[in-house]
Amino acid sequence: MIKQSAFNIKRIRFDEHYHPSDNTRLTTNFANLARGENRQENLRNVIQMIDNRFNSLAHWDNLQGNRYSVEVEIISFELDIDIENRRNSFPLIEILNTSIIDKTYQKRISGLVGNNFSSYVRDYDFSVLLPNYNKNKPDFNIPNNFGDLHGKLFKCLLQSPAYQMNFHKLPVICLSVSTNKTYHRTDNQHPVLGVEYQQNEFSLTDQYFAKMGMKVRYFLPPDSVAPLAFYFFGDLLSDYSTLELISTISTMEVFQNLSP
Repeated sequence: MIKQSAFNIKRIRFDEHYHPSDNTRLTTNFANLARGENRQENLRNVIQMIDNRFNSLAHWDNLQGNRYSVEVEIISFELDIDIENRRNSFPLIEILNTSIIDKTYQKRISGLVGNNFSSYVRDYDFSVLLPNYNKNKPDFNIPNNFGDLHGKLFKCLLQSPAYQMNFHKLPVICLSVSTNKTYHRTDNQHPVLGVEYQQNEFSLTDQYFAKMGMKVRYFLPPDSVAPLAFYFFGDLLSDYSTLELISTISTMEVFQNLSP
């Protein structure tokens, strides 16, 4: 039984002075950007790219294309575990939180928590558990309980004081769509998310996020090269504002498309 008080939160501002924490996965895109001799220049460029993408999508009442800027925080959730009466902190999940600065009216607007998504448990499931389960088998199969532990941990996290005292909405995770599935264009079009796509069969990632309680929809935002998968609770199009959704698209696209 996991106590809701067992979760802790840490925040790190993603700016030109950003240094990855010891618990950040080495392969995380935003951590990779903060390495090397040109790290500060890389970080400034990424932040500018996020702002540019945001302003291109939030183009109304924004003739100069520079009305908004986006601030990004890296949110790390840790789980306290007692091992032989010793308290240990396990780095559970790392997500991003955005804030939108409206420079015309000099005000800060809450963005969305979620965006990118990093998890050591998910890494283990996909990189260790799944390959070992299928080793020397003629056909690829998925264990019946695949993703159950991660799903339960994630649901407990959302009910914890660490989450509920810091965030007023449930997260929206945005990822690249699976490359081994076929997506079909529909007639539904959202002014910011763009054209909606559908597929006949959920990807393994879609099934994994379903264990976390999240639904999925696929959209191709304006000027994007491929649809994006949006994982969410409730009603994606009604529960979140236009600017919140734009903050997710602009942040996700830049981090996903850049490599060191």
